[in-house]
Amino acid sequence: MYSVDELEDKLIDLAFAEDIGDGDHTTLCCIPEDAMGKSHLLIKEYGVLAGVEVAKKVFHRFDPTLKVEVLMGDGTRVKKGDIAMIVTGKVRSLLQTERLMLNIMQRMSGIATMTAKYVERLKGTHTHVLDTRKTTPGMRMLEKQAVKIGGGVNHRIGLFDMILLKDNHVDFAGGIKNAIKRCHAYLKEKGLDLKIEIEVRNFDELNQVLTCGGVNRIMLDNFSVADTKKAVDIINGKYETESSGGITFDTIRDYAECGVDYVSVGALTHSVKGLDMSFKAC
Repeated sequence: MYSVDELEDKLIDLAFAEDIGDGDHTTLCCIPEDAMGKSHLLIKEYGVLAGVEVAKKVFHRFDPTLKVEVLMGDGTRVKKGDIAMIVTGKVRSLLQTERLMLNIMQRMSGIATMTAKYVERLKGTHTHVLDTRKTTPGMRMLEKQAVKIGGGVNHRIGLFDMILLKDNHVDFAGGIKNAIKRCHAYLKEKGLDLKIEIEVRNFDELNQVLTCGGVNRIMLDNFSVADTKKAVDIINGKYETESSGGITFDTIRDYAECGVDYVSVGALTHSVKGLDMSFKAC
């Protein structure tokens, strides 16, 4: 298994390979090799800044001689006109790193900004906002970092760090009881200690889970607000609870007020708008 740093390095290397290829011929043809300059990161709209530390890695991985002065760190509330960082060094390096840095920072900042809005929406409740696996292939670690920067909570990172028995698993396994039983047998055989979450689609499945036990969290999938409140009352704190499925910014507080511990929101990562910013000579 790769570490977070190793995954970031692989992503950066791949991104440079697809963008620069055999050379940035536009820059190489008109900028002298020894030309030096300075660029600043200009924020163009209100939001939550994210990706600063990754941006530093982008600059230094491409050209270790670039000097990065960070004026605003990850998690800072920024507004139009703010200068988040200043980078000094070879002009060729500034131009060749510009787009990759912006792609990462705009997306991460957009996710952090969206997450912060959802977190603020739940202020005063005990419910946490969860992300999902609905992420951009290859960028999951960065996108989940952005969720945390925005005040949200990471669900499982991938298929390897938690058991989540969803509807298809339950159906293919032959039902709730079989799925949970096989899950525990597998974990024992492999010597693994992983949390177990199971999705339920109705009160019959919920009652089956409560009868079987052996899980850490119950996901109430596509339950109405009224049914969610009823389900939370039935569970009565015995297991963690999570609401999922079709929950929007307008309805999320209604679910939180039912008493669920978590609400998962795929929109944090799958359809977010990037935060507007630019990297200009100064």
